[in-house]
Amino acid sequence: MPKHLKKISEEVIHENPWTMYKHDVYEKPNGEEGNYYYLETPAGSSCIVPVMPDGRIVLVLQHRYLSDKQSIELPSGKIEEGVTALESAQKELREETGWEATDWIKAGEFNPANGYLKTTAHVFIAEVTEQKEQQLDDTEDIDVLYRRPDEFEDMITRGDISDGYTMAAWSLVRHRFFDLQDNTA
Repeated sequence: MPKHLKKISEEVIHENPWTMYKHDVYEKPNGEEGNYYYLETPAGSSCIVPVMPDGRIVLVLQHRYLSDKQSIELPSGKIEEGVTALESAQKELREETGWEATDWIKAGEFNPANGYLKTTAHVFIAEVTEQKEQQLDDTEDIDVLYRRPDEFEDMITRGDISDGYTMAAWSLVRHRFFDLQDNTA
């Protein structure tokens, strides 16, 4: 069984409105000290799988600075302090797509990169009901896309969707859209 590492100390090296860069000193099983560096977003994030009345999924298309390319994703965002995961999901859906939704279902949670990022992503399915204006901030320029679940799957297979949050969230909800039983003899 893997050994548990004992934390000796923790320090914040850098903090900004989105995340903290931290350094821990820990004790190894042999008694020696080790260093661990990681990012933390304490409140986590919310990711939404918005579903239209006709079954299509609402997606967003935006430019991502780090990869310097367009990215097709499910709406998502950081949870602000003092806000629940559901409240954050509702806000992100409204801001990024303009859509309001009913019948919110918590589909699950995942840790996006548990080797270097300490956070939890909360995934919701929501039935969209009414579209208004997007409420983008000054760093966002987002187009809204609509795809059937089979088209969404094809986009992942082709590599048109490469966002890890989107693919992880989809893995938690896709069974609701497809019969996953093998029908071959």
